[in-house]
Amino acid sequence: MMAERAPLPYDHLRRVPAFEVVSDDIAEGGVLPGTHVYESGNLSPHLRWSGAPEGTASYAVTCFDPDAPTCSGWWHWLLVDIPAGVTELPRGAGSGDMKGLPEGAFHGRNDYGTFDFGGAAPPPGPPHRYVFAVHALGVASAELTPDQTAAIFSGTVNHHALARAVLTVEYGA
Repeated sequence: MMAERAPLPYDHLRRVPAFEVVSDDIAEGGVLPGTHVYESGNLSPHLRWSGAPEGTASYAVTCFDPDAPTCSGWWHWLLVDIPAGVTELPRGAGSGDMKGLPEGAFHGRNDYGTFDFGGAAPPPGPPHRYVFAVHALGVASAELTPDQTAAIFSGTVNHHALARAVLTVEYGA
């Protein structure tokens, strides 16, 4: 009998309106390409969003794996304080030389212990889901520091969220 999958991270949080996120690199329900896998590229994917609500003062971008073999999933990406006028991140903005990272935006420590995007690296077994989310925030700054935990980052982002755009892909080893 196959084990039941963990819930998606936003299923049990305060409901907020949705807006749209698309990517030149990944597609909803698709497979994460090797370029975005930890061992074979480790580049953050391109993301572009539209339709955020009036009052959006900044954005945050996260990537979470609810299927990781831990009690708390796995945070791959925590990026906050993206200015409200920015609606696109190029491939690699969150990794490598971070070309294209918006001025003022910064990374929190992911579960690899680094301050960047950390690609997929699931253990052998069923594919894992990678939930990329763009959060429209009602504050210009989340008032976080890079060394705060992923739980603090995600809680603060969810507290200030006016709306959320989600793109979920899978990858298996």
